[in-house]
Amino acid sequence: MKKDDLVSISPLDGRYSEICKDIASIFSEYSLIKYRVHIEVKWFIYLSKLNKISGLPKLTGKDEKFLINILEKFNLTDAKIVKKFEKTTKHDVKAVEYFLKSKFDKSPHLKKYKEYIHICCTSEDINNLSYALMIIDGREILYNKINSLNKIFKRNVKKFSRDIMLSHTHGQPATPTTMGKEFLNFNHRIEKLLTKLKSIDVEGKFNGATGNYSAHRVTFPNVNWPVINKKFINSLGIAENKYTTQIEPHDYICEVNNTISHINSILIGLSQDMWSYISKNYFIQKNIAGEIGSSTMPHKINPINFENAEGNLGLANSMFRFLSEKLAISRLQRDLSDSTVLRNLGISFGYSFLAYENLSIGLNKLTINKEKLDSDIKNSWELLAEPIQMVARKYNISASYELLKKVTRGQAVTQEILSNLISELEIPQSEKNKLLSLTPKKYIGYAIDLCDDKK
Repeated sequence: MKKDDLVSISPLDGRYSEICKDIASIFSEYSLIKYRVHIEVKWFIYLSKLNKISGLPKLTGKDEKFLINILEKFNLTDAKIVKKFEKTTKHDVKAVEYFLKSKFDKSPHLKKYKEYIHICCTSEDINNLSYALMIIDGREILYNKINSLNKIFKRNVKKFSRDIMLSHTHGQPATPTTMGKEFLNFNHRIEKLLTKLKSIDVEGKFNGATGNYSAHRVTFPNVNWPVINKKFINSLGIAENKYTTQIEPHDYICEVNNTISHINSILIGLSQDMWSYISKNYFIQKNIAGEIGSSTMPHKINPINFENAEGNLGLANSMFRFLSEKLAISRLQRDLSDSTVLRNLGISFGYSFLAYENLSIGLNKLTINKEKLDSDIKNSWELLAEPIQMVARKYNISASYELLKKVTRGQAVTQEILSNLISELEIPQSEKNKLLSLTPKKYIGYAIDLCDDKK
């Protein structure tokens, strides 16, 4: 029976359980058990096909179907049987082995070969490959979600490419840009990191208690285990890490975590920027019937999706950072401190996914406020101090910066003040005409062109 969401200790399993159900389907305890069963059965099938292991004959079609059925029909009831074994064994992987032996007992032909389940394996051989499959599946979900979010950025590059607005550096008015160009900055950064995230090899080991195939070589000395086991690892869609202790050292997990964390940090910046644009009224949020902004101020539509995203991205990153710092370290050839930590991978993935969902919802609520953008920029004549002093420098006018500083800093700047200043500069008339025709809204460099160039 499903536990009521209201009594969950984590909001991922409670308040946000519906949003995070895809992540839960990969990183739950049930899923971990299922991945382990998958590895154990695949290993047994793989061994049966090796001609050099005479004690284990090739499986009949009926045998193989029996084994595949264990995988395909594995369900919550099966997982509970495994947990029941674990109450006695106090060892989660050994419990999976006993569960499979109980299944083999139901096959007249296979039951005599049940000792080949988990043969030449240490529990970490099973676990590291299980987590590898888990991360492959979890990474795919996050990749797709980030990619769909980045497609919104890309659409907004084109959609807002000509919406000219006041920039703010250090919180103060600065050289204008376009809203599209600002989305382009985020789109480009995320695009690069998505490529990196996809390219990271998910690695696994299957080389025994201390990484030397010792039990393999003694038990079946006629088999070239380094070659054979690499093929098995690769058959699962996992790259081999050949040189390890008892554990796969988790470096690729650190790399995956760090890359997602980097993406999340960028998205924290985006969340804060969207929050700021909403507070400046550059974006208007859709008024959705029935939704409440403030419990006491009826007029408010709070930027809750961006605030939710910012908070959850921070939670995810704190876990990603800890995981990366912890998982890269193991005492001597093995300690179990990574075991309990790895069970929390889904938390970092879950909070990330939740944040991406909120960003998608928030971005799809926004409408550009062209009137506010125009009103903010049209009277900001002080912004033209930059191009005027640059042209003055071009003609070697002494103390150009100081001249413009005197005229513009700490006082209201009008078009008339700048026109008078330009008229007095000792520069060619063509340059004066160019500066006199310049307005704050026209001073955007290649902002629109950069958006148009984006493929």
